[in-house]
Amino acid sequence: MTTLAAPSPLATIRATARGYLPRVFQGRGWVLAALVMVPVGLSLLIYTAIQIKGPGDSAPHSGEVLKIFHEVLVKMMLPIMALVAAPAGIREDMEQRTLPLMLVRPAPAWALPLGKGLPWFFWGAAWLILGTLGLQIIGGDPTLLPGRLVALVGAWWGELALMTLVGLLFKRGTLWGALYFFLWEPLVRIFPPILQRLTFTHHIESLAGSRAAEVRTSQLLAQEQVSTHPVLACLALLAFGALCWGLAGWKLQRTPLGLAGSEAEG
Repeated sequence: MTTLAAPSPLATIRATARGYLPRVFQGRGWVLAALVMVPVGLSLLIYTAIQIKGPGDSAPHSGEVLKIFHEVLVKMMLPIMALVAAPAGIREDMEQRTLPLMLVRPAPAWALPLGKGLPWFFWGAAWLILGTLGLQIIGGDPTLLPGRLVALVGAWWGELALMTLVGLLFKRGTLWGALYFFLWEPLVRIFPPILQRLTFTHHIESLAGSRAAEVRTSQLLAQEQVSTHPVLACLALLAFGALCWGLAGWKLQRTPLGLAGSEAEG
């Protein structure tokens, strides 16, 4: 009797991502795209209207690009993208009780979260790159463009992985993720240096080579703002994302499946 060998982790990841890819072209995927392109599109419309009314004003609006990049894309849209996309991965299979069907084949369970997350990562990264390039029309500094692209894509990798892990660890994972992104991250200005490095904002600013909001004298609790070398910041984001994907697979291996009711939630 011939026994079939278990597929390799790479084959599992590739097959899962290929089979799940069409899902990103449905409603949730276009919501993800709109989260990037709507603010960028509105900025371009406003810029175009200003140019039409005052054609003599041809100076680059690099300050506006910085504000949109940091205050809108980084602080608002990127976290919301992670909150929207992560529940559509492995967590959705657990809630719909379809994950046991995926585990029938002898495939490593830890590869499934990454396989289902990669389509969302590449889809979101493509729109983030397109949106960042669109901001250059307003007058962004071309020397900062590579850093901005790497910062957004690296942070998207880490934030999506983090939300996937949080969704497996907690029943209300989206809520805990929202608290992290919108309560912890904004406090980076008053954190001591060691805690600043535990935020996505710090590494994004180190990669982008710019800071949207400098510390003002009114911020009495403000700490000394530190920076990390861009290479180290990029490696930190990539390593953190890989760690979260690995821990998500570890959690999946230890979650009881095929049960009814609350037991299926882990």
